[in-house]
Amino acid sequence: MIEEVKEKDLFCEYYEQWVSIYKEGAIRPVTLLKYNMTIKWLHELIPQVRLCDLDRMCYQKLINSYAEKHERQTTMDFHHQLKGAILDAVDEGLIKKDPTRKVIIKGKQPKNKKPKYLNQYELHTLLNNLNLESTINWDWFIYLVAKTGMRFSEALALTPADFDFSRQTLSISKTWDYKGKGGFLPTKNVSSVRKIQLDWQTIVRFSQLIKDLPKDEPFFTKLNGKIYNSTVNGILYRTCKKSNIPTITIHGLRHTHASLLLFAGVSIASVARRLGHASMTTTQKTYLHIIQELENKDIDLVMKSLSELC
Repeated sequence: MIEEVKEKDLFCEYYEQWVSIYKEGAIRPVTLLKYNMTIKWLHELIPQVRLCDLDRMCYQKLINSYAEKHERQTTMDFHHQLKGAILDAVDEGLIKKDPTRKVIIKGKQPKNKKPKYLNQYELHTLLNNLNLESTINWDWFIYLVAKTGMRFSEALALTPADFDFSRQTLSISKTWDYKGKGGFLPTKNVSSVRKIQLDWQTIVRFSQLIKDLPKDEPFFTKLNGKIYNSTVNGILYRTCKKSNIPTITIHGLRHTHASLLLFAGVSIASVARRLGHASMTTTQKTYLHIIQELENKDIDLVMKSLSELC
């Protein structure tokens, strides 16, 4: 039931009602979980702060308290989730001035990050050490993600009908609700609906592997009753260890796929389409370090070409 909100009401209760009205049913369940986590933090950090008390200093103290236990990027995400509700409260006259103006985002020192992607030799070594049997197993899942750059939930939702062996393409049009009760869900965004070109080796292997399977049923989900990301990551971890290469996650295979394409000279636009990014900006932000490295190589090539001119 929607209750009338007054400026002397608690901010955490206003925010909880705001999430219920504006976010539930409008965003993906995994994103809604993040908003619900923000609600819990508000009840912990500022349980008695009223809407009318939320000024710049109060808001900065909230951000500082959250930042004591989180890295800067996580704190930035926390701030962005709050800001939408706060600006609505300002528009409604519940808060006099925008308390988020000129906020300083802090955070814990980031931990040393594990490698996010493999180089070409390391990926080749990994693929050679996979146990690619004559029936579907999780090693085939790892192989296909490495070859396509698909998201974890996209690969889980694959059915034999998604493969077009004559055109050497794989259609991505849905995801699998592995965090919930199972079943198909829409893709992350409109751009995620796409066709991925496959190499001939993958086409030959999967044409034999799935030829007798039901056309419209996801085949990877049959391997376990309840699927956990950690289960497949554990298999990949052990294979990386056995292969004597850096350990990465399934999502790291997606980074690996994109990185190798960029180093091979594939355009950012093509990589963005293949990964199903909403825009090239996402690709540029995610792989900025690689793009900068490639730009440095381009400069060397330009200088070399110019020096050879008469």
